Amino acid sequence: MESAENKVILETNLPGFPLKRGKVRDIYDLGETLLILATDRISAFDSVLGSGIPHKGQVLTALSQFWFDFTADIAENHLITCDPDRMPKKLSEFGEILQGRSMLVKKARPIPVECVVRGYLAGSGFREYEETGSICGVRLPHGLVEASRLPEPLFTPATKAGTGHDENITFDQMVELVDEERADFLQERSLAIYEKAADYARTRGIVIADTKFEWGQVDNETILIDEVLTPDSSRFWPLDQYEPGRPQVSFDKQFVRDFLETSGWDKEPPAPALPHDIIQKTSEKYIEAYERLTGKKFDRGAI
Repeated sequence: MESAENKVILETNLPGFPLKRGKVRDIYDLGETLLILATDRISAFDSVLGSGIPHKGQVLTALSQFWFDFTADIAENHLITCDPDRMPKKLSEFGEILQGRSMLVKKARPIPVECVVRGYLAGSGFREYEETGSICGVRLPHGLVEASRLPEPLFTPATKAGTGHDENITFDQMVELVDEERADFLQERSLAIYEKAADYARTRGIVIADTKFEWGQVDNETILIDEVLTPDSSRFWPLDQYEPGRPQVSFDKQFVRDFLETSGWDKEPPAPALPHDIIQKTSEKYIEAYERLTGKKFDRGAI
């Protein structure tokens, strides 16, 4: 029998509710609200892998709940409750699967721009800087190296290209998509949330190198939606090991990416299965990020 420590949930099926599956989340339409269930699926290079990561969905949910509360003074968000006992009675029979990995949220119309904030030079931002000396049209000082701390956090919006990959865009391009007033609001609030969270995280021994926010519209109000400041949407680095000029140790799926890069996989579906040690190391990193940031012990016995 599989233990709670190693059990993974790759998909959920709640009969009677319209379902849309994302890469990680199963989203159920309850009419006026949505139920978001975070599974233990993991994606890399735009493919959902066949192997799950124990407790990943619970960590994503708990961290999002923590950050939604922490940043509520800066922006409204879509979270109503993570407590199954406070959810509609029609969900009561699904209490076991809902526990620890579900969010009841307001139904919002997503704004078609990913609001990326970068405090450090990494990922596609570093590659763009190497080629052009700028990110999303913003010129940066000469001589920066991989993982350099930027002079100030940068707002670098992105959108989905036809291939499904994120595509960096300029602020002016963003204005064309969402209008200038809303673009200004998204930039201001995204930077404020990042700066508050990054300052706090450093006191907990974590560098938030960059992160991605999703926003939505409810009536005339713009609110924070999806997940927020998790290892899936952010780069978390241990502060005591931070050293510019090289790739950083990371609290996310870097073990998975590194394995896939050396596996011979051509990055076309299907992806190869993950070895047990990669799965366990990745799970431990997600849990460590949660425990460091919240100061709470994670219940590994929960399913």
